[in-house]
Amino acid sequence: MSLDRKAFLARTGLALAGAGLGEELRRAEPASAATPPSWAVVRRQFRLAPGLIHLSSFLLAPHPAPVRRAIDLHRRGLDRDPERYLHERGPDLEASVLRAAAAYLGANATDIALTDSTTMGLGLLYNGLDLRAGDEVLTSEHDFYATHEALRLGAARTGASVRRVALYDRPNRASADEIVSRLVAAVRPRTRVVALTWVHSSTGVKLPIRTIGAALGDRILLCVDGVHGFGVEDVAVARLGCDFFVSGCHKWLLGPRGTGLVWGRPEAWGAAQPTIPSFGGGAFTPGGFHSFEHRWALAEGFRFHASIGRRRVAAQIHAFASQLKEGLAAMPHVTLHTPRSRRLSAGLVCFEVRGLSPPSVVAALRRHGIVATVTPYAASYARLGPGVVNTPEEVEAALRAIRSLA
Repeated sequence: MSLDRKAFLARTGLALAGAGLGEELRRAEPASAATPPSWAVVRRQFRLAPGLIHLSSFLLAPHPAPVRRAIDLHRRGLDRDPERYLHERGPDLEASVLRAAAAYLGANATDIALTDSTTMGLGLLYNGLDLRAGDEVLTSEHDFYATHEALRLGAARTGASVRRVALYDRPNRASADEIVSRLVAAVRPRTRVVALTWVHSSTGVKLPIRTIGAALGDRILLCVDGVHGFGVEDVAVARLGCDFFVSGCHKWLLGPRGTGLVWGRPEAWGAAQPTIPSFGGGAFTPGGFHSFEHRWALAEGFRFHASIGRRRVAAQIHAFASQLKEGLAAMPHVTLHTPRSRRLSAGLVCFEVRGLSPPSVVAALRRHGIVATVTPYAASYARLGPGVVNTPEEVEAALRAIRSLA
């Protein structure tokens, strides 16, 4: 979904009130109201510390102005009269979040459960799947701890088994054919679920989910941790080719911190049972009290992202990632681990600098004013993730800093 500028301003009017942002956007708006905001206007919506080049927003995103204002609006309402605001406004606000999420996912609101994070969503899903002794879940060696641990806990409860397969040996030389063929070859008659990650945060490899889904067919449930593709790729999740999709919304999507979702195909939800009682937001949405001001502001996160344009965001992030990868690949003292192919990578770029540990690389870059992170895996690399807050000049500055580490 791509909202035009007029719709964006109208639907975020309360969140923008008093911020000066609405007027700034209107002043910057070209003659056509359908024209999305310029990248300069987009960048001005963030309060990132000056003097630093932030290439780690994928870890925990800064809030853009519409999200900040929506959080403040709901917080003030809850602080003034929490009982009334919760009961009179809460149901409509949560429904608004689900509508915005559904529009972005190309899905029905009834097929979405709201969570607080990717990890919560994975735990709910993998502990709620209808598995029995003798059933098998197939996952990869490359998945994050949260997937592996959620699967282990679910298997311990149900008596099912979990098996891992390596989808590639060298990430920078991985191919779609190799990934799909290795996975399909590992499937056994008792395999009921395949649990994968769309974009591996350890290497930056992006899996061809649609091709995998077609190869697996209808007998096996394909469940995907999609957090490092969600908000990057120009793909409607409902057409990605998986049965379940789990993601936090506080990374590339730039939504409020502490928000996430689980989407499932209507036909797939019957294979998953809730593990936490729901209070009416859909059977799979955990009930109880949440950081409501953040959850309700998630609608503004989706609308802000949509106002820029999903295709435009994808093109920008991929262009920056390609700029980084091409620059790093040309450095003799650097090993680039992320595939250079757009088909097999997204926004994450993972690399090593000869003679330096990944934490040393991150510390050295910080001294140059570059904010990077380390992949939290046994095989650890330095990691950069350019986003809509960045410019080509900032990416080039990061490359200059890495060149200086030779």
